Amino acid sequence: MAEFILKYADAKGAIHQQVAEAESERELREKMTQQGFLVYSIKARGELAAKLGAGKKVDLEKFLIFNQQFLTLVKAGLPIPRCLDLLADRLTDPKLAKYIKAVREDVKNGTLLSGAFSRQRVFPPMYITSLMAGEKSGSLAEVIERFLSYQRLALAVRKKIMLSLIYPCILVVLVGALIVFMVTYVVPNFAQLYNSLQAELPYVTQILLAIGTTARNYILLAVGALVAAAVAFRLWMRTDAGGAAVEHAQLRMPVIGDIWAKYQVAQFSRVLGTLLLGGIPLVQALETAGDSLGARIMRSAIEKARKLVREGQPLSSSLRTTGIFPPLSIDMIEVGESTGALPAMLNSVAEFFEDDVNTRLTAAMALVEPAIMLFMGGFVAFVLVALYLPIFSLAEKV
Repeated sequence: MAEFILKYADAKGAIHQQVAEAESERELREKMTQQGFLVYSIKARGELAAKLGAGKKVDLEKFLIFNQQFLTLVKAGLPIPRCLDLLADRLTDPKLAKYIKAVREDVKNGTLLSGAFSRQRVFPPMYITSLMAGEKSGSLAEVIERFLSYQRLALAVRKKIMLSLIYPCILVVLVGALIVFMVTYVVPNFAQLYNSLQAELPYVTQILLAIGTTARNYILLAVGALVAAAVAFRLWMRTDAGGAAVEHAQLRMPVIGDIWAKYQVAQFSRVLGTLLLGGIPLVQALETAGDSLGARIMRSAIEKARKLVREGQPLSSSLRTTGIFPPLSIDMIEVGESTGALPAMLNSVAEFFEDDVNTRLTAAMALVEPAIMLFMGGFVAFVLVALYLPIFSLAEKV
């Protein structure tokens, strides 16, 4: 008999993980399902394939197109293996097609659809958990449709935020290019001119010419050092300690910190509400919602809240202990718990904070743009005054 690492949820929503023996993955899954457990994952012990694909992600927009087509075929009454046959060979994305073909083979070998997607280690945890709930309740089409609705909303919010950041980023790049051009080209040319005239220069001009001459001589070294520093910083950010430090710094920033925290809360609320609507137990839904977030601080806070919920504490008081969630979101969740409409209230929390993030981000960008222009104008004015002061002095002497 083979050994499998089994992860499942009991009737109370508590998550368990253990090593179990069975002839096959299918046999073990059927046995646990008959006992009333919700199987989260089954992996062969020591399985090398579990490591394949770890850290990789599929293109979300192309994955949504696949799911839209898959949902249409499922609603038409086609068996799941036949749906996968029709779609696997017609996908235009080679990376996604490879994983869907692997899913198709696993399903044909008797693996449940959720288990087949889980084995690839590249698909969103929320999607896999939703498929599990759909398989158990017999409403696979409904959970896929709910997942598509959530992802469309999330992508729309993300694109709106990215579009609002494009213009300020372009301004920053242009200002940086202008500063580099003036310091490394314009200023050294004036330095050569004044050296040939042997003019007496004001102190401000001497400082600017020294900076420009040094920058021209060491521009390549400076660019190399900047690139190396950026790569080192990115690698450090990928570590747990580095990522947590950066997120703590983001959270403490005056305007950006508040916007970032509210965006994370909105994303968490949207995921959790969608999972609860799909029939996922609260404890397991919290685990999946935490895994779906990219912020380490939020994942840690949600894990802390999940443990308290598992011990019998209400969700609202458990989230309050984290110190990250805004008081208004806690109050709204508490109302949802007391009225028995928690999933709907979580969606309301998500909508409220998404609108708040868009409003605050728009206002912040409206202030950033003039600030960048003022900085650029002030810098150009300083350079021009510093460079032309000696010319005015020479003109007076003549």
